[in-house]
Amino acid sequence: MSVLVVVECDGGEVKKSSLEVASYGSQVAQMLGTTATAVAVGEATEANLAKLGEQGITKVLHDAEPRLKDFVNGAYTKLIAAAAQKEDAKIIVLANSNIGASVGSRLSIRLQASIATNVVELPKTDGGSFTVKRGAFSGKAFADVKLDGDRKIIAVKKNSIEALHQAGKTAQVEAFSAQLSDADFADAPKQVVMQDQAGGILLPEADLVVSGGRGMKGPENWNLIEDLAKALGAATACSKPVSDVDWRPHHEHVGQTGITVSPNLYIACGISGAIQHLAGVNSSKVIVVINKDPEAPFFKAADYGIVGDVFDVLPKLTQAVKELN
Repeated sequence: MSVLVVVECDGGEVKKSSLEVASYGSQVAQMLGTTATAVAVGEATEANLAKLGEQGITKVLHDAEPRLKDFVNGAYTKLIAAAAQKEDAKIIVLANSNIGASVGSRLSIRLQASIATNVVELPKTDGGSFTVKRGAFSGKAFADVKLDGDRKIIAVKKNSIEALHQAGKTAQVEAFSAQLSDADFADAPKQVVMQDQAGGILLPEADLVVSGGRGMKGPENWNLIEDLAKALGAATACSKPVSDVDWRPHHEHVGQTGITVSPNLYIACGISGAIQHLAGVNSSKVIVVINKDPEAPFFKAADYGIVGDVFDVLPKLTQAVKELN
């Protein structure tokens, strides 16, 4: 029962979430007494793909088709399916990302595979069954899901598995062609707009996030958020009401109807903590809430809380971070 890991790349680098997925896949392979092979999607360099050996990957399949640089649902699905058939992979592991969500369901149909998303732990294989734990109800509960059938697809939630680092190990990078045609790129976007942060940090991949709400009182005060984010090396985000009134661009909107983030640290500034916002951030390892209202609902979900005016707290916090650095 071989294991295939889908590795997402951007700007030549392997995404952090995919390093976690690679570690997950290699551990599953070890449990089953086999090896883990990766297939790369997106723009990647051979040198960075070889480094996946540090996460336990033995071989990486790389299709050099230039149109694979940007996400195209049909082409990515065919590429991964071809790699799974080449390696006779019975288990496919990918990130629970936008790409993973889009491709996973298509792969499930194409390969006649069972699928579990939002998985947070390594599988249990007691008694011949294959069971995974996944988050449910916006992270408020967990469900144990038994995956049946010959093939299984697992979408791993970000920050649920620690990435392995086995220094000195390298993976073999092998040229691979899925024989993609123009028809496979029929659903390609006509224009791709990159929405990186000013510092080049993609919000869904950020380890640190500083977010602002209506308590910031206007876009003219957003420099306080940006200054703290710059000092921390963090991405910036906002609540839905802020993006709705065009204080910030919509691609910074975090919440149930926006981007879901799972950083190591999420700092919420002047955000009350509506349930829709919490649904997008409750996977964060540490949540810090700054709000002058001690009854703000967000404090119930916070690991640390500061009751105070953001206009007093943020400059002091930024200065403290700069001194620490």
